Amino acid sequence: MMVERRRALFLALGQRDPGLQAPGAGTGRAQRPRGALGVDDAAAGDHPVDVARPDRLAHPEAVLVQDLAVEEVRQGREADVRMRPHVEPAAGRELRRPHLVKEHERADHPALRRRQRAAHLESIAQVSRGRHKRCFQAGHMSRHESLWAATVEMPLCAPLAESVHVQVGVIGAGIAGLSTAYLLAKEGRSVAVIDDGPVAGGMTQMTSAHLASAIDDRYFELEKMHGATGARLAAQSHAAAIDRIEAIVREESIECDFARVDGYLFLANGDEEETLDKELDAAHRAGLADVERLARAPFASFDSGPCLRFPRQAQFHPLKYLAGLTQALHRYGGRVYTGSRAERIEGGTPALVQVGPHAVTADAVVVATNVPVNDRVAIHTKQAPYMTYVIAARVPRGSVPRALAWDTGDPYHYVRLAPWGDDELLIVGGEDHKSGQADDSEERHLRLEAWTTARFPMAREVVFRWAGQVMETIDYLAFTGRNPRDQSNVFIHTGDSGMGLTHGTIAGMLLTDLIAGRENPWTTLYDPARKTVAAAREFTAENLNVAAQYADWLTAGEVDSTDQVPARSGALLRRGLQKIAVYRDAEGRLHERSAACPHLGCVVHWNRSEQTWDCPCHGSRFDPTGKVINGPANRDLAPVSPEGSQDKRAA
Repeated sequence: MMVERRRALFLALGQRDPGLQAPGAGTGRAQRPRGALGVDDAAAGDHPVDVARPDRLAHPEAVLVQDLAVEEVRQGREADVRMRPHVEPAAGRELRRPHLVKEHERADHPALRRRQRAAHLESIAQVSRGRHKRCFQAGHMSRHESLWAATVEMPLCAPLAESVHVQVGVIGAGIAGLSTAYLLAKEGRSVAVIDDGPVAGGMTQMTSAHLASAIDDRYFELEKMHGATGARLAAQSHAAAIDRIEAIVREESIECDFARVDGYLFLANGDEEETLDKELDAAHRAGLADVERLARAPFASFDSGPCLRFPRQAQFHPLKYLAGLTQALHRYGGRVYTGSRAERIEGGTPALVQVGPHAVTADAVVVATNVPVNDRVAIHTKQAPYMTYVIAARVPRGSVPRALAWDTGDPYHYVRLAPWGDDELLIVGGEDHKSGQADDSEERHLRLEAWTTARFPMAREVVFRWAGQVMETIDYLAFTGRNPRDQSNVFIHTGDSGMGLTHGTIAGMLLTDLIAGRENPWTTLYDPARKTVAAAREFTAENLNVAAQYADWLTAGEVDSTDQVPARSGALLRRGLQKIAVYRDAEGRLHERSAACPHLGCVVHWNRSEQTWDCPCHGSRFDPTGKVINGPANRDLAPVSPEGSQDKRAA
């Protein structure tokens, strides 16, 4: 039945494009269906384009390409849209704004056909009229905006508006999904990326942006899990990921503040020097021969004590990088559709991704959604969600050496710098905890401030505070490869273990090889189906923790009445056998949803600081009104039963 349905879909597409063939009907390469022209029919350099007037989109810094431009094109005039750097002097923020470009200005790109240009601008106008509003609602991820999200405007891409067939469909427009799509498109494969939010609107924007081959969980611990060979391969792959990012920055001329810096691992309070000795020996066995022990890190403001120096680490602005990567992907013919949720993902011939009334069919599908939304159990028993917190405090330029730094605590602290006008921002993170199992985010940010000022007294006001969710695997390495218990053409990436930017780039390199049928020395190390015997204790501990969360169904609610829920806050209410997630918005309206996570039924908890409902079992997160913003759940919190009517106006 499934094969017949897919064949019917191909036949329907084939009526619009005779070049398309149903599965099994031929060996020729399937071409993109030629229906109504859409946003991707523009020339490579002209898509994507920032759009929308502030009074027509919720995104506060979007700009409208005037609808008049569409009419001008339809009347045969020569007009087009290009990207031009723009600086707002008051904020000192470099943005990218659209402007009309005359044909003689188009020295580096071929002219668009009139229908293409009209379709391109019409797609933008449709977005500005609200089709894409969901991607730009303030607070889509959390109320705390990261430094990265606040200092760049990301490319805007239209939602999927028709069914398409490509060689590879990628779900997720973070660093893993975009890296995979870019590398595949560069090799000549047709690629479509879909995401239910904007480009890089998920956990990628919440990173602290360290690019390191120094493993967060220590090489001597990695050896226990994967042996000496596994540790060497891990070191090689993370170093290769940094090299690949550097090469892409150079080849695609991406301005993203990329810089090579040294990294320093120093002792946390109470830790023993033996930790550094073991890590130094293990790093050398892993092939990192340049790692050395020093008497102290190069910070004049405090004495770190002995430390290890990891040379040739790196840092960059991750969203500037991904904005450039998205533009490069389009130059190679790739397509990105945002505001498009993958409601169903199925392998087979072809693989099928259902997006509302439309479908993406592909020879292979990559699920790169931070947490797989296509698995219920297989992967989620082998990783656990943790929240981590970050602050960025202003410091005088040059007062802190440019470097990466980490201490050996558990949870550990991590440090780097970023440019900020005439000064710099000192970025410090840490204070991790299991997602949904603590509600003291503000206190954790305050503890980060105290830790920072004790070691960096030159730190001034805190300019940014944010938090992100990290998926920690039981054996410290990501899961990248073919999805266990699935069709052979379904691939996943998850489990970044605090090293999302390098793990995400490794995913792009490894998945490109797997899809191309090439051998890769990292395949076994990152195989999602691997069973690491040495991780049995971690596996048991994490899953006992998950099982314990179901006891929440037996407890009372946090409030006895909705009257006890203040404005802009949420709480759990018991109503008979149900637990209700109740949120009161700023206008006093109540929003009630089932508190059962739609993934596997754990009770969600209100995150006061981030203004989200968080699942303590597998890391699903929902906005205040119950809309899903992070998997593995792939649908919103359910409405409550009729007697618990939702969206009620407070008395």
